[in-house]
Amino acid sequence: MNADHSAVEPEDRHLAVTHTVTNQPPALENYNLFSQDKALQEGLILRDAAWAQQELVEFGELTGRAETIDLGFKANENKPVFNTHDRYGHRIDEVEFHPAYHELMRISMAHGLHSSPWTNPGAGTHVARAAKYYLQSQVEAAHGCPITMTFAAIPSIRKQPELAALWESRILNNSYDPRNVPDSEKQSVTIGMAMTEKQGGSDVRANSTRAYPLGQGGPGQTYELVGHKWFVSAPMCDAFLVLAHAPGGLSCFLMPRWRPDGSKNPWQIQRLKNKMGNVANASSEAELRGALAWMVGEEGRGVPTIIEMVSMTRFDCMIGSSGGMRQAAAQALHHCRHRSAFGATLNDQPLMQNVLADLALESEAALAMTLRVAHALDNQSDEHERLLTRLATPVGKYWICKRSPNHAYESMECIGGSGVMENCIMPRLFRESPVNAIWEGSGNVQCLDTLRALQKSPDTLQAFFAELDRARGADARYDRFVSDLKDEFGNPEDIQFRARNLVDRLALSLQASVLLQHSTTAVADAFCASRLQSQGGLNIGNLPRGVDARAIIDRATPVVD
Repeated sequence: MNADHSAVEPEDRHLAVTHTVTNQPPALENYNLFSQDKALQEGLILRDAAWAQQELVEFGELTGRAETIDLGFKANENKPVFNTHDRYGHRIDEVEFHPAYHELMRISMAHGLHSSPWTNPGAGTHVARAAKYYLQSQVEAAHGCPITMTFAAIPSIRKQPELAALWESRILNNSYDPRNVPDSEKQSVTIGMAMTEKQGGSDVRANSTRAYPLGQGGPGQTYELVGHKWFVSAPMCDAFLVLAHAPGGLSCFLMPRWRPDGSKNPWQIQRLKNKMGNVANASSEAELRGALAWMVGEEGRGVPTIIEMVSMTRFDCMIGSSGGMRQAAAQALHHCRHRSAFGATLNDQPLMQNVLADLALESEAALAMTLRVAHALDNQSDEHERLLTRLATPVGKYWICKRSPNHAYESMECIGGSGVMENCIMPRLFRESPVNAIWEGSGNVQCLDTLRALQKSPDTLQAFFAELDRARGADARYDRFVSDLKDEFGNPEDIQFRARNLVDRLALSLQASVLLQHSTTAVADAFCASRLQSQGGLNIGNLPRGVDARAIIDRATPVVD
């Protein structure tokens, strides 16, 4: 018998309607990440990359699409799966990724995130590439690891011209080929890196992996590697730059997944790392059981050979963390533009304005510093820019990456309970936020590298202060801050003990310098007031009275209705 719902009185039907959903923001999707980012647009023009504006508009539209954003969720919801053997018992060492991961890789490589400054060098090319990487990082950060390593490998591989002749054109090819087949069957390859070992970590001099020459030995010659590596990220790369001890000392080697005869190179993945973040990207432990490799650079000069790759990966950590900050700030600003509480929109309430403006300030300062280093990379023939790069890279990597976790948390808090849910991007941004601070050299390693640069080349500090002097006279607080910092470097006593404080201040002064010269008055004034003359520390939400929080918020908020 069918129930006769028409017999229910109208007032009884209303009892089934519990509520109407109101006061919720629309999803932050189907918007242009580039066109809604004033600081990035201005930075592109400032740093000689205005020619790339149309490319960035198109890429910003792509990265803001709902279906592109969904790729990031899908890639992280489906972890990589490791298969040691095929069904016939052959050792394959194959990692399976979700199709969303492969699509993200395809997008990044199609747009030259791994190649463009090398294939089309010129004014603004590193800046334009950094801008694209910054946008793509906001969609999904983990797949950036193999993109970065492939990009960063070129300077090191070029130290061995005969190897570069075999590999470079395929490294720089803008297609993506994820097949687990010999590299000789591919037009496009990716490159990884394997340096650290269990007993040493960042102290690669403690490595135990050995390289045995198959002939006369030396640069460009073949060796077999025996040992282990504690962290091998993106283990499906087609080849890896590896550190191992040759008879003449710690050296750098190019180790492919396959031998030239098409047989599998005997290096074996032991397991995948079970990471709290960076989930879409596989990281592994591996054993090298006589793996064939070619020496890159001089024997015994492995660290200087691979350090150029490391330096470029550290720069990408700056870009990635800056992108993470921008996405976190955008989420918070968007939410608070639409959400009301206690009788007013959240972004109109003074205390929330303090937090939101501070989040936007941190994000813009990170981007400004990153683009300044990108500009320096574009001008390495200039001695000032070359020296600045040497110091600003570890300083920037240390500071920007270290500021990211608290920035992600504060952004999440602005959103509230919904921001903790896994169908929101914030939990992923939060889990991702410590990764760049630890990888490619943790905070202490960056500070020690800064001191090493000062010791080996005192001209780097002179160049850094010359850069800061470009903003002299723009703000009295800045002038005092820089003057005090110069005095600190005049006293070398206990400098390693004080290194974090000194690097903190180097970073803040460079960010302030760039903002004072090139950002808005509201942004520069608030940065100097809160970072250089703070009465409440550097925690988010400590902007002092008198700053123009409204202007900072309006500048940074993506307008999506």
